[in-house]
Amino acid sequence: MDFKTWNGEGNGTNKGMAVAYLNEIVAGRRKRVAAEGAELGEAVPGSRRQPLVPLLAPQAPAAPLLVCEIKRRSPSRGAISPGLDAVEQARRYVAAGVRAVSVLTEPDHFGGTLADLIAVKAAFPQLSVLRKDFLLDTSDLEVSWRAGADAVLLLAACMSAQELADLHGRAVALGMTPLVEVHDAADLAKARAVRPPLTGINSRDLTTFEVDTTLPARLRPAVDWPTTLLFESGIHCAEDAAFARAAGFDGVLVGEAVVRRPQLVAELRQVLDAAPSAGGRRPFWERVFAARYAREGGHRPLVKVCGITNRQDAEAAVELGADLLGFILAPSPRRARPELIAELADLPVAKVGVVVNDTATARRLLDEGLLDAVQLHGDERPEECYGLAFPYYKALQVGTPEELGRERGYRCPRVLLDAFSAAVRGGSGRRVDAGLLQRRAATQPAPPPLWLAGGIGPDNVAAIVEAHRPELVDASSGLEAAPGRKDPDKLRAFFRHLPADGATARSTAP
Repeated sequence: MDFKTWNGEGNGTNKGMAVAYLNEIVAGRRKRVAAEGAELGEAVPGSRRQPLVPLLAPQAPAAPLLVCEIKRRSPSRGAISPGLDAVEQARRYVAAGVRAVSVLTEPDHFGGTLADLIAVKAAFPQLSVLRKDFLLDTSDLEVSWRAGADAVLLLAACMSAQELADLHGRAVALGMTPLVEVHDAADLAKARAVRPPLTGINSRDLTTFEVDTTLPARLRPAVDWPTTLLFESGIHCAEDAAFARAAGFDGVLVGEAVVRRPQLVAELRQVLDAAPSAGGRRPFWERVFAARYAREGGHRPLVKVCGITNRQDAEAAVELGADLLGFILAPSPRRARPELIAELADLPVAKVGVVVNDTATARRLLDEGLLDAVQLHGDERPEECYGLAFPYYKALQVGTPEELGRERGYRCPRVLLDAFSAAVRGGSGRRVDAGLLQRRAATQPAPPPLWLAGGIGPDNVAAIVEAHRPELVDASSGLEAAPGRKDPDKLRAFFRHLPADGATARSTAP
């Protein structure tokens, strides 16, 4: 049965079948080990021949981690590079400055072998080599160590909490770095018990085999132990790596994309090595998803108060519970002075610059750590956005189903939907048509959580939240006494009419 069948493609996701497929992979590996031994029929040395190279460099523990993979195929993508020479692929990575590689050694579904790992380590003993496979027993770890692995992948989804603890402990005893990979809350609970120093969150949902690059960002706030966080799967370009960093990850593991296009390595290194520009605060997307996680269980959305032009309004919005403040950096009666944004650096919320086509000022403020993100509210095409500013999200004016359909074309994890107006880009006081939002909610595959702007104020916010369950609401003109000046009574009423927070009490410190 092929992947599309397992994935239930064409008629909705069949999670039960996908889980069965994962179980089949694990069962197949157990059968192989029973027949061939943990060496899987390969000539593994009787003792280790190369010194261990830590995957987490002790001389630079905070340095961003880039792990490039050697793989020939996968269940989801089919053949990637069937004739791939593992040593030559590793040579390309080394030439690009990579110090850590992941070698797939699973033969039936990924086309890998232990011989690949042995050969790569022998050719490049200076590399830190991760063995990526469905390792299930301490004998697998002994073989990995003898073969030259410096690190091993431990899939929390494939073992019990006790098995994970046993394998983690044995890997550490052998001197190897265990990369504990998680996919959901159940996996996180197992990982939390062993508190691994290296934790990977995979974008691929093992119950559906679909990739959702927001999944690691959504799970990241639940990781509450000291660990290096690795973003796995879904990295196909520099923007993906930039998002991983902006979501609070310490590095990325990249497979298919660098196998197909080794020159991508240089682009990824440039992104990962760039100094963060958030003024010492947590990166933008990490803050957004942490704030959302803190309200899990309730219907209260995140709140962006936009059109801030003075300190009094900014302080009032923050005191009442705003998560983001918006500063318009385009021609408008609500235009903010860049100096004001600098003066508000002490306020502990994310600050977003709203631009229409001209991003020069916003980019400077991003570089200075005074803005956390940019809202692109102009005519930007999907392929242009990353080059204009980062972190960013796109705002779209939608008045027709065709305009609504453009949302999925953008790479940013969230798109803000605003009401269409021929006269202005925002602050029109108009609402997005409720029929369009209902149509959006009914589409398949399910759309991303809704970020909504346009005509939202104290008199309608409760009904809007009840009807459409937005993840974020953006209010501006509906909170004003005059353009650029908030009405304190409207501000208080707006927040009073929001649903209460969820029952959780999780930290969202900036």
